[in-house]
Amino acid sequence: MLYIGVDLGTSAVKLLLMDQEGKIHKIVSREYPLSFPHPGWSEQNPEDWFHQTAEGIRELTEGCDRDQIEGISFGGQMHGLVVLDEEDRVIRPAILWNDGRTEEETVYLNREIGKEKLSSCTANIAFAGFTAPKILWMKKHEPENFRRIRRIMLPKDYLVYRLSGEFCTDYSDASGTLLLDVEHRRWSEEMMEICGIKKEQLPRLCESYEAVGEILPEQAEELGLPGTVRIVAGAGDNAAAAVGTGTVGEGGCNLSLGTSGTLFISSRTFGVDENNALHSFAHADGGYHLMGCMLSAASCNKWWMEEILRTDQYQQEQKGIEKLGENQVFYLPYLMGERSPHNDPRARATFTGMTMDTTREDMTLAVLEGVAFGLRDSLEVARNLGREITRTRICGGGAKSPLWRKIIANVMNVTVEVIESEEGPGYGAAILAAVGCGAFRTVQEAAEKLVKVVQTVEPEPELVEKYERRYQKFRLLYPALKETFQKL
Repeated sequence: MLYIGVDLGTSAVKLLLMDQEGKIHKIVSREYPLSFPHPGWSEQNPEDWFHQTAEGIRELTEGCDRDQIEGISFGGQMHGLVVLDEEDRVIRPAILWNDGRTEEETVYLNREIGKEKLSSCTANIAFAGFTAPKILWMKKHEPENFRRIRRIMLPKDYLVYRLSGEFCTDYSDASGTLLLDVEHRRWSEEMMEICGIKKEQLPRLCESYEAVGEILPEQAEELGLPGTVRIVAGAGDNAAAAVGTGTVGEGGCNLSLGTSGTLFISSRTFGVDENNALHSFAHADGGYHLMGCMLSAASCNKWWMEEILRTDQYQQEQKGIEKLGENQVFYLPYLMGERSPHNDPRARATFTGMTMDTTREDMTLAVLEGVAFGLRDSLEVARNLGREITRTRICGGGAKSPLWRKIIANVMNVTVEVIESEEGPGYGAAILAAVGCGAFRTVQEAAEKLVKVVQTVEPEPELVEKYERRYQKFRLLYPALKETFQKL
């Protein structure tokens, strides 16, 4: 049998076709526009997601035996606010995870409602990218649109709804709304009241591996698929990526170097960082996870390469970089503000330490190191919580760089495992589809059988020592600039 995994990203939707042995038969990608109507805002049209996903499914399944397709599942960009009216029309463009307009609402939630109250209700505090602050923003700034809301959903759930007619979400994605009581896996009555919404406006909660229904007859006909295809709930992109790298069960760790960067630590039991520097979310395997998220990871390198250096020759630019751990240039990777662990939408990217002998290679290396240091900030929080992390798996576009993998292994002093499939959320989504269709009993069983490690990168003691000294200097920069950022 065959399974479709859909990775609904910020710049494109990527779809893959996987069999039950884990082999990927085909991958297609479809781009769609991203809108920045005001500085710090970030929006997309949900109809673009669905249109490109539908076109992608047609292309993906062209030439295969479509009767073999048993299920479709999803990994989706988290936190985005999608709102529909009584007639299921999209009321306004989706407000995305990296949108920074909700600073006031975030401050209100954390200060007026209080971090302690939020944490007790949801296991998390408010971040500008979360869904609840977006709802409050809409309530204040677009009251007419707010009154029209019939359904509130997350980006991937819009695809589920269009394909199956089922209004639902999974626990991992719901965790990032600040509306879910994560520990008890239910919508928080207190948060609904704070946001001025009702339970019937929120989707039904499901496990990520749960088949929520079959594809609608009209969609099956339109896409040329059997009417028996199961639609499986899916997961937030980070949880889906974790499944795709086999980061499930107790004590697994995954680093994602995508547009954003995440540190993901899986657990069978619920736990929360008392300082809320890390997110405490439900996992797609039915358990829980701690997660640190930096808003700009591989996007930092993309910005540096394409916007500043005006080149797309990524490997060529990294070829001349040799003396690791000795760079005098530091880069703060806060192009869009920062989430973990600083929770500061006003933070900005900076270069520090340039002199007359600074080279192009030094600057490029600083960008790669800055992202690694930013991820280490979250790792330090996890270690202070008693989590012993000695190895991690890695995924995302940035993970394709051997140099970046080496930097991360030594900055973090962990063994970095590279897996056979680098498709992260898409591969995880396909695995969830297989579980939802009964090909495997559990997500963990599926991951153990399908996910294969093909390479390891070991830390080098001398280089670890050099990077430790550089990291301690890096840690001084944000506190020194924090007040300045607020005035910019």
